[in-house]
Amino acid sequence: MKLGKKDKAFRTNKVSYLDYKIVEMDRVLTHLFARLKHNGASSKLSAKGMTVDLFKDEFLDSRNEKHFKGFSQAPITVEKWIETHLVDLINRGKANEAVAAPRPLHGNTYLFRNPKNCRDYGASKQVYELLYHAKSGQAAITRLKTFFFAGVDSSTGQYDSQSQVDIETQALLRLSDQVKSDAPDHSDLQDRFAPLNQQAADTLAEDIIKLMTYRQYIPRSVMVEYIKNLLAFHLALYQLKLFKLLPSLAKSKGRNLDESEKQQTAIYVDMTNGANSLSHQMAEQSATLHYKRIPAFIKAYFGVKKLDEFAEYLSKKGKLSGSKSIKQMPVTELFKLLESPLEQDREQFFGQRNAGILDSSVSSANESEDIPPEIHAITQLGLPEYETYIEILLFVQGNAIRSGLVKNLDSFMLKNKPGALLEQNSGSHGGRRFCLDGRLLEVMLQLAVLSKGGDLGFHTRELRVDELLTFLKTRYGIHIDSLTDTDSFCDQSIDVNSALRDNLAGFKRRLREIGFYRDLSDAYVTQTVTPRYQIDQNQNEKAQGSRA
Repeated sequence: MKLGKKDKAFRTNKVSYLDYKIVEMDRVLTHLFARLKHNGASSKLSAKGMTVDLFKDEFLDSRNEKHFKGFSQAPITVEKWIETHLVDLINRGKANEAVAAPRPLHGNTYLFRNPKNCRDYGASKQVYELLYHAKSGQAAITRLKTFFFAGVDSSTGQYDSQSQVDIETQALLRLSDQVKSDAPDHSDLQDRFAPLNQQAADTLAEDIIKLMTYRQYIPRSVMVEYIKNLLAFHLALYQLKLFKLLPSLAKSKGRNLDESEKQQTAIYVDMTNGANSLSHQMAEQSATLHYKRIPAFIKAYFGVKKLDEFAEYLSKKGKLSGSKSIKQMPVTELFKLLESPLEQDREQFFGQRNAGILDSSVSSANESEDIPPEIHAITQLGLPEYETYIEILLFVQGNAIRSGLVKNLDSFMLKNKPGALLEQNSGSHGGRRFCLDGRLLEVMLQLAVLSKGGDLGFHTRELRVDELLTFLKTRYGIHIDSLTDTDSFCDQSIDVNSALRDNLAGFKRRLREIGFYRDLSDAYVTQTVTPRYQIDQNQNEKAQGSRA
C-alpha cells in the first residue's frame, strides 16, 4: 500500500537530526570537522572525487618532493600506506572499492571527502547541536576545534610549519592548501531546536572538556579514537533516553517534561564475558527492555511530525497566531494540541487525511483487490481520527522505520566492535546484551580519575572501586554490581546477588587487564583505580607514561 508524500513524511529536527541508518563514526567525525570549521554549518565541496591514485600522485609529484622526501623511491609502499593508514575505504578489497575520506586525524580531512561515499546521516549535526545547546558547549566546541585544527593558521587556513603533528596529519596538511572549493552551507542552520534531554547535552560537553585535558599527554591517534568512542557512546545514550522520553511526553500530552523518571535511563552491563549465565541473561533483558520501546517511540515521533503539520493548518486558519512561532513550536507544545479544546479541528484535519489514504487505496487497487484487511480493521476500531491516522501510518511504514532505528542504534553502540556497548552472538538472531568493551571503559576511566582544579582545569587522582562504580551509575546509568532502580527488568534474589558479585569480579579483572587497577588486599580502601597519566594541580607539563 502506497502513501502520499505528506503522509510518508516522518523526520523532524524537533525530535532528532538523525536519519535512521547505519552510521560509521569515522564519517561522523569527518562531517563534524566541517561544522566545527563553519560554526555549525555543513560544507559544500566542488572538488573532483578523491581516489587512492590521486593521493599517490600528489605525494609522488616532483613539485612536492621537498615536502615528501623519498616517497618517489617507494611508490608501492606509499600506495599501501595510503590504503591502510591514511584513508577510509568503502567496499575494501572489492571491485567497487572507493575512498570515503581520509582517516579523521585532523580537521582538514573533510576537504578530501567524497560526499556520496562519506555520509553521516545527520549524526554530526546531532553532536554539534547537543554541544551548541549545552551549558558549557561553546567551551567544548572551542577545545575540539583547537585540537583537530592544530597546525593550521586560524586566519588564513594555511599549513603552519611550526606546529608538531604526526606524519599522516602533516601529509594531509601539505595537500589541503590546494583545496579552494570549500564553502559553508548555512541552509541547515535555520531549523535548530534545543535537545529534549538537556542533561544529556550538558554531560557530553563536560566529558569533551575533561577529555581534552589529556591532549598534551596522549598520542594524537589515540585521542582521536577516544573521541570517536565517546561520541558514539553519547549518541547511543541519547537515543535510549529519547526512546523513553518521547512516548512519555505523548502520553502526558507534553506535561512534566522535567520529571526525573522520564529523563533518566539505566542499563545493566555484563562483565563476565558470558561466564555467569545469569549475568549474561540480565544484560540481555536490560537491552531487550530498551529495544522494545522502539515501536512506542516511532508512534510518538509520527505524532510530533503530524501535529506539527496540524499546527501549520491551524495557523493558516488563524487559530494559532504567529507563523514564525509555529515553526519553532517545541515538542511539548505540539503534544498539547491533543487536548480537548481543539478536538473538532483535529477530527476534521486528520479525517481528511484518512479519507485521502482510503480513496487513493481504492483507486489504485485492481478489480480483484480491496483495501488491506488490516487497514479496514483499524478504521473499524472507533478511534479518534488522529489515532486512526497514526495507526495506519505505523502499519504501512512502522516495520521499515523500526529496522532502520535498530541498525542505527547498533552502529552507535559499536555492536561487536572495539569500544562496544552492545554484543550479539549468532548473527542477527541472537539476543542483544549490554557490555562494556575495554576501549570504551578506558575512555570512561580517563574521565573518572579527573577532578576539578589545577592549572589545566582538572587534575588526576586515584579512585576507589566503589567510587568508580558510583561514577558510572550516577553519570551514565551504567550498573555493574547492582540492579537498576529505573528501567527495572528483574527482581532481587539470592541467585541475582551471586551474579552481581561475579559481575563485579569480572569488572575488576577488566580493570586489571587494561592497566588501571591496583589491589593490595580485599578491603575496598586498598582497591584503587590509578591514573595512567599523572596531571598535578600546579604542574601542567608533567606526564607519567606516554606523551604525545
